[in-house]
Amino acid sequence: MQQLSDYSHPALAVDIIALCVRDTGLYCLLIRREDGDVVGGDWALPGAFVHHGQPLEEAVSRAAQTKAGIGDLHLEQLVVYGDPERDPRGHIVSIAWLAIAPEATFQSRMSGREDLQLARVHIPEGNPSATIVKDEAGAPIRLAFDHEAILADAVRRVQEKIESGPVGFAFLPKRFTLRAVQKVHEVILGRSLAKPAFRRKLLDHYPLRATGDYETGNAFRPAELYELDESNRS
Repeated sequence: MQQLSDYSHPALAVDIIALCVRDTGLYCLLIRREDGDVVGGDWALPGAFVHHGQPLEEAVSRAAQTKAGIGDLHLEQLVVYGDPERDPRGHIVSIAWLAIAPEATFQSRMSGREDLQLARVHIPEGNPSATIVKDEAGAPIRLAFDHEAILADAVRRVQEKIESGPVGFAFLPKRFTLRAVQKVHEVILGRSLAKPAFRRKLLDHYPLRATGDYETGNAFRPAELYELDESNRS
C-alpha cells in the first residue's frame, strides 16, 4: 500500500492582493523582496508559505500581519494558482486572498515600513492577463513570479463585484459623500458614470443614511456625508 511519503509534494503558499483607491487611481500594496534579481522581480504581493501542520488560516493571518501589516482586515479567498512553472524556485501552489480598505488604513500601517509601498495599477487594454504597476514617479515596477497576472485577476473580480454588490463601500471610510462613492466606481470600472443615473441606482439599491453632517476642507461645495445603515441591510 502506497503512503503519502511515496509522493513528492508541491509547496503551498498564500499571497495577498490589498487594494485601495487614491484620488483617480487604483493602488496595490507591495512588499520589497531581498532576492528580487533571483526570482524575477524586486517587488511582490505580500505572502507567506504554509508551514507543515499549520492551518491555512494561520498562514494567511501571518502573511497579513507580519508581511503586509493588515492583519485586522477582512480577507476573501479568490483563486488558486498551480502552474508548476509559476515560480523559478520550484513547484509552489499559491492561494490568493483579497483585502480592500480606504487608503488611510493602509497608510497608517505602512508608517516606518520602508519595505512596503502603494503602487498604482494599470491594466493594458487588449491584454487582460497582465498588469502594469508604477511607482510614484510613474516608472514601471517589475513584480516577481506571476504576480502581475494574479493582480489582474483580482482587479477583474472587483470590477465584476462592484457592478452588482456593495464592494465599492469597502474602499471608503465609514462616512462618505455620494461623490466619493461615484469616484470609486469610476476608478474601478475605468469609465465615467452619469451622475443622476448613478445616484438613483445607488440610493435605490443600498441602505444609505444621510448623517446631516457635511464634509470639510474640500475645494468643492461641501457635500453631505452618508453612511451605510447596517440595521436595514438584508
